[in-house]
Amino acid sequence: MVAEDDERIPAAAARPSAFPATRLSVCEAVRSGDAAVRRVGWDALVEAYWKPVCRYVRLRWRADGEEAADLTQGFFARALEKEFFESFDPQRARFRTFLRVCLDGFVANVRQSGARLKRGGGAATVALEPETAGTPLADGDLDACFHREWVRALFDAAIGDLKARCEAEGKRQHFELFRKRDLEAAESDAPPSYDELARASGLPVTQVTNLLAWARRALREAVLARLRALCASEQEFRDEARALLGFTPS
Repeated sequence: MVAEDDERIPAAAARPSAFPATRLSVCEAVRSGDAAVRRVGWDALVEAYWKPVCRYVRLRWRADGEEAADLTQGFFARALEKEFFESFDPQRARFRTFLRVCLDGFVANVRQSGARLKRGGGAATVALEPETAGTPLADGDLDACFHREWVRALFDAAIGDLKARCEAEGKRQHFELFRKRDLEAAESDAPPSYDELARASGLPVTQVTNLLAWARRALREAVLARLRALCASEQEFRDEARALLGFTPS
């Protein structure tokens, strides 16, 4: 039995390697006639949207953790089976907006029929952090919540990409410095100074600065790569990048 405040996500949905390696967008990939491309696209779609969808279902539809996870998995399974996203038009809306419309319709139908979706198939799951449903939110707050969770999932995945790249390229010290200075800094009022990092690592301060600069640049590249794949058009990509990172990619 899953605890009331527990959410679960298929382990396969958290693999950075599932993301498309080309500039083909996920929106295109999930509608591809090539089964292999479509499968990669769906893996990437679930990876990017599982947590935002699950959080949204809890807030918008007042679902507990178990029901939200059931509905989330059921939604993605039904979307794949019924090709929900075939009618998506990038000229009319952002993909995440279209996805939310599909999601609301799906949950409304399930609630109306009184159905109870169950996860199955022996899929491995990973527990997420607890979150209470809280008080109902207005539509504008729901939009902001969904967007916030989408951005969080995007950056979490990009950090995973950065870590994998550092390990593959023999740059583990780059990531370790980045983790201590930037990732832990988000949870601390007093992140380590460059001098402290230099003493702890046995490196000159100038080298610490250079390694951190490389890691931050590499993270920005990872974010942009994932963002590009999630956007349905070049203009949407440029707009999103400007909003998230403060500049327009060339």
